[in-house]
Amino acid sequence: MTGQAGPAAPRSGGHRGAGSPFAGSFVALLVALLPALLMLSAPGAGAAGTRAADAKPAVTLSEQQAGKGGEITVKGTGWRPNTLLMMLICGQSTQDRGVIGGTNSCANAEGRAVTTDTKGAFRKKMPVAEPPVPCPCVVHVAAVTGEQTTVDAVFVVAGHPLAALPKETAGGRLAVLATTRLEGESGILTWFGAPPARQLVLTVGNLGSAPVKDPVFEVGTAHGVFAPQWEEQQWRGTIGSGRKAQIKLPVELTAGAHGDYQVSLRYGGKVLAEQPWGVGRPWGVTLFWILLCLVVPAAVFRIGMAVVDKVRPRSSRAQGRAWRHHPRRGTGKSTKAPKTSKTAKPRRGPGAAEDPAAVPPDGPAATTAALPWFTPDSAPSENRPTTKGHS
Repeated sequence: MTGQAGPAAPRSGGHRGAGSPFAGSFVALLVALLPALLMLSAPGAGAAGTRAADAKPAVTLSEQQAGKGGEITVKGTGWRPNTLLMMLICGQSTQDRGVIGGTNSCANAEGRAVTTDTKGAFRKKMPVAEPPVPCPCVVHVAAVTGEQTTVDAVFVVAGHPLAALPKETAGGRLAVLATTRLEGESGILTWFGAPPARQLVLTVGNLGSAPVKDPVFEVGTAHGVFAPQWEEQQWRGTIGSGRKAQIKLPVELTAGAHGDYQVSLRYGGKVLAEQPWGVGRPWGVTLFWILLCLVVPAAVFRIGMAVVDKVRPRSSRAQGRAWRHHPRRGTGKSTKAPKTSKTAKPRRGPGAAEDPAAVPPDGPAATTAALPWFTPDSAPSENRPTTKGHS
């Protein structure tokens, strides 16, 4: 009996542990339902993520056509929050090719700036102006700060001439093969505010199947966080298929420019190279202004003193001149009376005896000189009798 009671306990414990398969089945059921739960919640999250990933900057216009002097409203969505944008009406431009001539093809004076809100949207009115080149035209919206982003919306300027776009060069494809560098040095004139100038040197190769003749590059200069200002420059020459060539393009900044700049090279709408450029401060201009602030007040003071001297009364001027020519104040000469002349003494040798008779008498009578209008004989005397005789 005792030996049979022993095995009974394990069977009892095994019966209590019979719930483990049930628990395992429950866990397996949860694992099987987990993908379904994820799929139930995935559409909303997936759609939001897709919308966030696919959100691209977009621009819409209140009117597709307007004449010069009119006004349109530009709306935008999908931009980066709190970003400064520039809106321009540009000619010789399409949505596919963009602004062919850069900002030189836009009505820059009538452009408008706008900042996006926290959601990346904006709404701004801008006047309609005629660009300097013929249409087709677009409303060009570009980010000024941060990453360069541009969007073009087709727009028709009523009454503005229309011309065909320049032909695209097909078959050629340029790429930078060597390190880009800036050559040149600043002269003494740059130290006084002259425009800094350099040469952008790079080696490009034609990776296409057709030669590239006289390619037109765009050189842009950007200061700080601002977007680059592009300028077209044509390189004269032909780069055959599979060939390379060294290209040198001039780069010049505005007068008095200083700080950190970024020089970019673009061809066919694609940025080929970027090169930083640190420009020193023109200290000569600062020195000039410091000297000007010192010289001008001194000159004004002297002119003012001369005017005051001319307009004050004549008596005051005469008194001032007398004061300036006073022996003590003006000339600084001594006021002592001149010494009377004495009889020149003959020079004697070191051993010669001194003649007592030649020594002038001491006392006031010996040092007093006779007045020029009296001679010793005609000088009046108190002891001389008068002509009237004794009284």
